Amino acid sequence: MKQFDSLSEKEILALAISLEEEDERVYADFAEGLRENFPASAAVFDAMRADETGHRQRLLSLYQKQFGNHIPLIRRQDVKGFVQRTPVWLVRPLGLNAVRKQASAIEVETRHFYERAASRAKDADVRQLLDDLAEEERGHENRAQELTEQNLPPEVRENEDRARRRLFVLQIVQPGLAGLMDGSVSTLAPVFAAAIASRNTWYAFVVGLAASLGAGISMGFAEALSDDGSLTGRGHPWLRGLICGAMTALGGIGHTLPFLIPNFRIAFMVAVVVVLAELGVITWVRHRYMETPVATAAIQVAFGGALVFITGILIGSS
Repeated sequence: MKQFDSLSEKEILALAISLEEEDERVYADFAEGLRENFPASAAVFDAMRADETGHRQRLLSLYQKQFGNHIPLIRRQDVKGFVQRTPVWLVRPLGLNAVRKQASAIEVETRHFYERAASRAKDADVRQLLDDLAEEERGHENRAQELTEQNLPPEVRENEDRARRRLFVLQIVQPGLAGLMDGSVSTLAPVFAAAIASRNTWYAFVVGLAASLGAGISMGFAEALSDDGSLTGRGHPWLRGLICGAMTALGGIGHTLPFLIPNFRIAFMVAVVVVLAELGVITWVRHRYMETPVATAAIQVAFGGALVFITGILIGSS
């Protein structure tokens, strides 16, 4: 790996060509990844890719004029000082905010490169081009804003924000809510049945822990194997499975932990309070993201929870 200060003008230009080519391809991937769900934002990155293509062609013309046709292979990973980029462009579906943040970071890094490279250049033509590109990169953020205003009028931005919310609900909220409901409700019966039957807090804790982890594993695999997300838009199946399984386990463990309290009466009362809190969270999530009226969500969740709770009490008392 070479030090930046040891690069010759020939190597600096070769590196600049490589950087512009990489940025051009990254923006093309951004545009392609956003095109289905965020077509207007994809148009922004198409235009930014065209800018990078113009930069690369100007660099290439000057290089060929100064040094000939052979361009040595020098990449960002071959020179110290460059930040390791997270390849968000490989993720599907692409997150709009993550893409915009990455694009901003690319512009800042490229501008710093040109400013530093221009300060070291001795040839007037090379220094002039690097200065010009640094200035253009400095204004790239403004250019992106102009493109955003041009391609993303308020109503389009509103539609894209709505689409992003819909994807978030499909890929994160729905599997998480399904897991939380299953874990919080389905494990009530075994936990409270074991508690009532044994009057032993440790026994109730062990049963609740086993039920919670078992349900988490089962729900996680069920969600991951339900569909691959290619037609439903629900995202990567294993991510959904992880979210669903984790929330299932969390929902069951929540009202299991109070049984670590040695006093049975206190542990039982605390567990009941935790159950009410869990049902309240489920009601809020359904209202917030599923647009279910608060009263309807509360009645549905309370009814289901009460049935399972009573089942556990009856079995434990028999």
